[in-house]
Amino acid sequence: MSEAPSKPKSKISASRRLFLKTKLLQKAMSMLENEMQVRHDERERSLAERVPALQLSSMSLQELQSLCKGLQQKIDRVDEERYDISVKVMKNEKEIKELSQKMVNLKGKLKRPTLKKVKLSTDAILGALLGHKVKESVDFKANLKTVKKEEEKKEEVTDWRKNVDAMSGMEGRKKLFDAGQ
Repeated sequence: MSEAPSKPKSKISASRRLFLKTKLLQKAMSMLENEMQVRHDERERSLAERVPALQLSSMSLQELQSLCKGLQQKIDRVDEERYDISVKVMKNEKEIKELSQKMVNLKGKLKRPTLKKVKLSTDAILGALLGHKVKESVDFKANLKTVKKEEEKKEEVTDWRKNVDAMSGMEGRKKLFDAGQ
């Protein structure tokens, strides 16, 4: 018997492979840190544009109250938008659940058609697998080994009365005893 071909040996040594993996991980970590820093800087920039720094020391009491009222109105508006969006999300999730439940119910109600058994000859199977390349018909049965069945020895059927006469007496019992051992 021939052994199954094993994996070809790697051209890179294990230590070299480990070195390359560590280098790749270091590069990925540095790229990830850079990306997080860029996101942080972008967030800081956008917050600086949207929310200017407050200089409360030069404001009077009236100005501070009007500023607080304006901020409260903005907070209320943002809360309303957040609530509207959350209601829309919940409505969409509910609709998705209902539709998926309908799909499950529809799948359960469908009857699968009974499939017909199709008998294909070996030529048809090879034609389907290999395309029209096979022009010769292949007879798989020709290569099989023929096995001849041995005929079982049949006991001759004799007249039962003769058999009873032969088995009667001590001779017959001796034959049965010998046959049992």
